[in-house]
Amino acid sequence: MPQLEGKTGIVFGVANKRSIAWAIAQSLAKEGMRLAFTYQGERLKESVEALTSASMPGALLLPCDVTNDAEIDAVFSRVGEEYGHLDALLHSVAYAPKEELEGDFINTSREGFKLAHDISAYSLVALTRAALPLFEKAGGGSVLALTYYGSQKAIEGYNVMGVAKASLEASVRYLAANLGPRNVRVNAISAGPVNTLAARGIKGFTTMLKYNAERAPLRRNVELEEIANAGLFLMSPLSSGITGEVMFVDCGYNIIGL
Repeated sequence: MPQLEGKTGIVFGVANKRSIAWAIAQSLAKEGMRLAFTYQGERLKESVEALTSASMPGALLLPCDVTNDAEIDAVFSRVGEEYGHLDALLHSVAYAPKEELEGDFINTSREGFKLAHDISAYSLVALTRAALPLFEKAGGGSVLALTYYGSQKAIEGYNVMGVAKASLEASVRYLAANLGPRNVRVNAISAGPVNTLAARGIKGFTTMLKYNAERAPLRRNVELEEIANAGLFLMSPLSSGITGEVMFVDCGYNIIGL
């Protein structure tokens, strides 16, 4: 019997078949979890529909702009109507204006800073808060966010997104401490670079891939399936004693000093 049979989850942030969120969603679905997906805009709706119709027919698809509290509330209201409860939430949402990533960090605009933090970090708080009543109906839940090493070290071309990811990781810890008594766990995966739509927006990404593969202890880059397996672990009962953690899935790159 699949280990997640009867469990329900919602996924924020699938863009295409190369998305980390989609890889994790596939792992969850293979283990029996019933999933809902959100999208922003018709273009992404078509992409998510194409993916789910092939491997998860009947999956609930809902529009959601994570900067809009009314849309967030509408999403979880609908999930409550359809599923009754919620066991898991995957947060794979991040954005910063392209010009904020290409220039010098010192030139980060006030609006760019606010927007990056609103979408990339505060949204985790807003989504978790909205999901909490449905988690409580399930007797607890697991929240998983996606982050990157640029939150801890200055990475060329990452700029304000690195600062926003640092905020996201701090939010993971505070949410975990806050919600632990309600049996809601909150963790994050810090994945090594993979060729996703978001990653291609980072200046010098191809060079980053090559550098990581040369220096990581495993002498290669991480595969999507490996990140998905870690996501499955953190969103399943197998990790029931783990919360507030940032798990590196990067072939060991983060442990290397030189």
